[in-house]
Amino acid sequence: MANVTACIKPMVATSNGVFQGDNPVHFGLPLIIVQIILVIVVTRLLGLLVKPLHEPRVIAEIVGGLLLGPSALGRSKAYMANIFPPQSMTTLEVFADMGLLFFLFMVGLELDLKQISKTGRQALLIAAAGISLPFTAGVGVSFVLKQTIAQDGKFGPFLVFMGVAMSITAFPVLARILAERKLLTTDVGQIAMSAAAVNDVVAWVLLALAVALSGSGKSPTIVVWVLLCGIGFVIVMFVAVRPVMTWIASRCTTNEPVKEFYICVTLAGVLAAGFCTDAIGIHSIFGAFLLGLVIPKQGPFAEILVEKLEDFITILFLPLYFAVSGLKTNIGTIHGGRSVGLLVLVISVACVGKILGTFCAAKLSNLNFNKSITLGVLMNTKGLVELIVLNIGLARGVLNEQTFAIMVLMALFTTFITTPLVMAIYKPARNPIPYTRRKLDMEDDPKNDFRILSCVHGMKNVPAMINLMETTRGIRKRALRLYILHLMELSERTSAIMMVQRARRDGRPFVNEGNPDSRDQVVVAFDAYGQLSKVTVRPMTAISGFEDMHEDICTAAADKRIAIIILPFHKNQRLDGSFETTTPGFRNVNCKVLQHAPCSVAILVDRGLGGHSQLASSSVDHNVVVLFFGGADDREALAYGCRMVEHPGVKLHVIHFILSSTIDSHETSSSNTAATATHDHIGINENGFNVKKVTYEEISVVGDPFEAMVASLTNKTRTYHLILVGRSRRPTPLVAQLFHRHTHCSELGPIGHALLDPRIRASVLVFQQHDPMLQAISTLPDSSADQATLAAAIPKQ
Repeated sequence: MANVTACIKPMVATSNGVFQGDNPVHFGLPLIIVQIILVIVVTRLLGLLVKPLHEPRVIAEIVGGLLLGPSALGRSKAYMANIFPPQSMTTLEVFADMGLLFFLFMVGLELDLKQISKTGRQALLIAAAGISLPFTAGVGVSFVLKQTIAQDGKFGPFLVFMGVAMSITAFPVLARILAERKLLTTDVGQIAMSAAAVNDVVAWVLLALAVALSGSGKSPTIVVWVLLCGIGFVIVMFVAVRPVMTWIASRCTTNEPVKEFYICVTLAGVLAAGFCTDAIGIHSIFGAFLLGLVIPKQGPFAEILVEKLEDFITILFLPLYFAVSGLKTNIGTIHGGRSVGLLVLVISVACVGKILGTFCAAKLSNLNFNKSITLGVLMNTKGLVELIVLNIGLARGVLNEQTFAIMVLMALFTTFITTPLVMAIYKPARNPIPYTRRKLDMEDDPKNDFRILSCVHGMKNVPAMINLMETTRGIRKRALRLYILHLMELSERTSAIMMVQRARRDGRPFVNEGNPDSRDQVVVAFDAYGQLSKVTVRPMTAISGFEDMHEDICTAAADKRIAIIILPFHKNQRLDGSFETTTPGFRNVNCKVLQHAPCSVAILVDRGLGGHSQLASSSVDHNVVVLFFGGADDREALAYGCRMVEHPGVKLHVIHFILSSTIDSHETSSSNTAATATHDHIGINENGFNVKKVTYEEISVVGDPFEAMVASLTNKTRTYHLILVGRSRRPTPLVAQLFHRHTHCSELGPIGHALLDPRIRASVLVFQQHDPMLQAISTLPDSSADQATLAAAIPKQ
């Protein structure tokens, strides 16, 4: 009877509701919902806290699990009884293991066996040293732990588990750290990824051996059967399953939806493979990992699978695994001098063994000191994979609670120190190419090529950018070199890391070449434009976090010797003419580019420039207006307008706004708004390009300059398609009157911000001229420089 009363009563799935006296957290489904929400909220909040420290999210998830367990909140009996009661743990672990199953499948999808087979001698040597020395050190530590706090259990499996736990490198966490630090495509990053991939495969083999050794069977032959069946399962996966998955992958083409049947077969295969390895006795995650490993990485099939799974698994289910690990970890078991000493010993041996082994191998491979020590620190990264090893060891009775807690803290510490140490030790060398043409010039040599870096956020920016480039290229025999940079956010998703791994340049945005499957719609669109218009187009992709995306843009501009960077405005126009923000992070990117750019910058506020499709050269018929208030930025806008008017389909109108007191009295109208003086010029100016029609107008502003500007732009006799203005960093007295309207969008300046008014229907291009001294005084007074620029821009009759 005692055994019967000690049994835990299973939970009923759903409640009848609070109005019928049921407490929802006493029922299975409502309780698991509360548990999932709590885990997500805690880990996400901690993620926000560690983000400024540039730590990977796994740190927040491990700490979150510890806080939810008996180390912190779990000290409250009421909390544990209601939120994590014993009868709910089986359900929670099933959910967590299911998430882990599919996550390991995605890890297998990340590892490319062809790339691993091409791993050079250097990476193999580093991987071998990075496994063997810490594995040996782990075995040595296991003798100390066995004599002190881990006296129970089998000694053989304990040795293997400790060796694997010390020697493992968390491949997904390492890839995330390298991508965020822009090291993934450096020499150090490539060697680290290759060595970590080899390390990962070897570690899983060793873990399978450890799991087989830790079985409960008393006969040694059982271990042999487990190992033989495991080897047979691997052979079946590569000989029988891999051809099937290759055939399925070959049936999937880029930009075409994958048949639901193929997705169904694959996901069912993950579950079946997990069942088989669990039945063999080496844990279900091995089957899922192997299936991901044998799926071909060429073509879109692997990426599509990751995209379909990653959000659901990594956001909803995977954090539960960290929570389950935290609920099993009681830091309170580490008390007294002996326990603390053992914790310090384990951390020291883990760090020294991994770092020293990798460092020595790297030095033997002729790498310098900084690269060698950086590789050692990177290879010391632990994380989820470490927790998997420890949880399996705890479940199999190989590790006790105190040893488990020590090893979890070791994994947390080694991962936490990786990013700050790498940032302090290693900074990739940059060799910027010096160049002088960092802004537009009215006296430009026609023989010089004109280099533009045009950034896009996605397909919504492509038509406007292509039409703008078409009107910019002119008809002179001067080459236009157009570099397109597709800006993509580096998210926490696995697919983002897979995209970044395609990069082939030293930490810089990479050029999209080679495999057609890796080319996105943006690249295809601009390639087509380059072929049709005979413009040299080089599409590139930059995948970075918003906080440092400007570094990719500025670095690309310096490397390509760009004269002007064109950025899309971070807001999109609504049907009523107002603007809405879709991705706020891009505004910070634009502001930082304006601050750090090595050349001139322009921001395009698109209101449907040229429509939503690409215009042929013969179809271009644009009226472009330059609003000239004075200053270096306005002169840059005027210079760009003169470049555009080279195109036979572009007409340029220059409006010079002047305070009423600065012009002669005979030019002043009786109107209280503005006085105008208009001059039409037709001909060829001294720069030698054809000007179909250039008109010049002076407006003397008496009242509100904003109303004068709107009145000139909404004149029914003339419709404008594009407005060119300066950012007015050094505002004239006239521009200063607009500051009372300038409440936000400082990147556009007071005039550009005022032109967001819904009454304005034309697109706006806001210019900032490159000034290395930022607010340095021009060699000419602004008024003299303005007159010289206007004289050069407006052809004489």
